[in-house]
Amino acid sequence: MKDNKFTEEKYKINGAITAPEVRLIDQDGHLAGIVSLKEAINMAAEADLDLVEISPQTIPPVCKIINYGKLKYELQKKKSEAKKKQKTIEVKEMKFTSTIASHDYQVKLNSICRFLKDGNKVKVTLRLRGREISHQDIGIRVLNRLVDDLKDIAKCEGTPQMEGKQLMLMLLPLITK
Repeated sequence: MKDNKFTEEKYKINGAITAPEVRLIDQDGHLAGIVSLKEAINMAAEADLDLVEISPQTIPPVCKIINYGKLKYELQKKKSEAKKKQKTIEVKEMKFTSTIASHDYQVKLNSICRFLKDGNKVKVTLRLRGREISHQDIGIRVLNRLVDDLKDIAKCEGTPQMEGKQLMLMLLPLITK
């Protein structure tokens, strides 16, 4: 017999069940009918298993005679399987300047392509320094060239936005992995 406390799954077991009568499902999965709580706990003790309240919202609540440790293990396994199947999308950032050399541009373009092919979003930041702030059109041209070069594998979320002394642009992958 296990502890009579609430667990993280919010199942009541054995003595923690408060209903006077329960709808009982035995260890073989067959419906045993509506029985008193004492009788259900005794049946679980005879089978050397636990009485677990499966559905507390019904009247009377549904309880099942099972091995509680095995139930917890199966729930944990389902949760880890679901976690394995989900894909986390990261936001990668690439920084540019308005006076970027062509080779540097190509290296950064290749990195952005790799990020997008992995299914990640890419935040492109173009920093304007000194007097470059009065010539934002040069920075916008660099970002538009980038969007044009990536049109086959990415779509642009909005237009380049000015935030302080930086132009920001978000790129989303067209095909996710």
